[in-house]
Amino acid sequence: NNAPTIDPALFEMGIPVLGICYGSQLMSHLLGGRVCRAPEREYGKTIVHTSEESPIFQKVNRDTVCWMSHNDYIEMPAPGFTITAYTGNCPVAAAENHEKKLYAVQFHPEVLHTQEGKQMLHNFVYEVCGCKGDWKMDSFVENSITALREKIGSGKVLCALSGGVDSSVAAAMLSKAVGSQLTCVFVDHGLLRKNEKEQVCEIFGGENFEMNFICVDARQRYYKKLAGVTEPEQKRKIIGEEFIRIFEEEAKKIGRVDFLVQGTIYPDVVESGLGGESTVIKSHHNVGGLPDYVDFKEIVEPLRELFKDEVRQAGRELGLPEYLVSRQPFPGPGLAVRIIGEVTPKKVVMVQDADAIWREEIAKAGLEGQLNQYY
Repeated sequence: NNAPTIDPALFEMGIPVLGICYGSQLMSHLLGGRVCRAPEREYGKTIVHTSEESPIFQKVNRDTVCWMSHNDYIEMPAPGFTITAYTGNCPVAAAENHEKKLYAVQFHPEVLHTQEGKQMLHNFVYEVCGCKGDWKMDSFVENSITALREKIGSGKVLCALSGGVDSSVAAAMLSKAVGSQLTCVFVDHGLLRKNEKEQVCEIFGGENFEMNFICVDARQRYYKKLAGVTEPEQKRKIIGEEFIRIFEEEAKKIGRVDFLVQGTIYPDVVESGLGGESTVIKSHHNVGGLPDYVDFKEIVEPLRELFKDEVRQAGRELGLPEYLVSRQPFPGPGLAVRIIGEVTPKKVVMVQDADAIWREEIAKAGLEGQLNQYY
């Protein structure tokens, strides 16, 4: 009774829908099929026999290895659906109502263990949905710079620069668009990776990017605030709150600001919940915590629709160095989230060194570009 569900009206909208695993069972159940406990649980790599009639299985082998993980299965598909794949234990491994553009697969095409999953998803996106795939990163950068220039005009822009990939790319883009109208505030909270502060100051405080660059040394201020604090979420809140206070102080000195830049990227938008269940993800992932009284007309989020790999590509196009654009993801509270117990300058140095050695060894082993998040 507590199983999550959706409004069946979704299936009447005439848009293509692909149900995966539980999604396929829910689609069948809501549309009049029969879902029940499977006589035998399927888990792991499984040979799936596919139909050449289905648009989902074009250019896919008739017998293909897929990843299964289910206790229930579709015993009988919904009226109007045709079975397009099966396994030894699963009579409906895939079904579709081609006329209504509804497709259901019991296995997981999105995981690497499904050998031809990428082709199946390609078929759904390009053949069924009719997507073109003609979007190019290079024109995105160019178009964004032009759009930012038009939007900002002669306005003053303020950007909080953390030194991470997202805020750095956003800052570089704004610099190319409006130059000295941009002020970037970089707060060194003393919890950054080894040499990170120096690298950020060299890139943005140098000749390459035109802007007003402010570096705030707030290390002692942070260590004082964090003294005696051991609870992880409390640490995060203190660090985030203090950053906002420092940012406000700097903004006050600058005076009038028209636009505030944020390096929000698409996963941030998703992880902030949008009213969904993911609002409980650790607070440092969430978009929010804006300064209360920094007076500005509008927030500018030039990377809001990009995934991380696209943000990195934009950074390369903007001339940022490779070590910065391929930098490992790093939370706002920095190394504090890797320190158990109280945060002290001594512990920070220890963790900085350990982290630097670890990254160096990954690089020496030639694995740097192959691993996504290797901490």
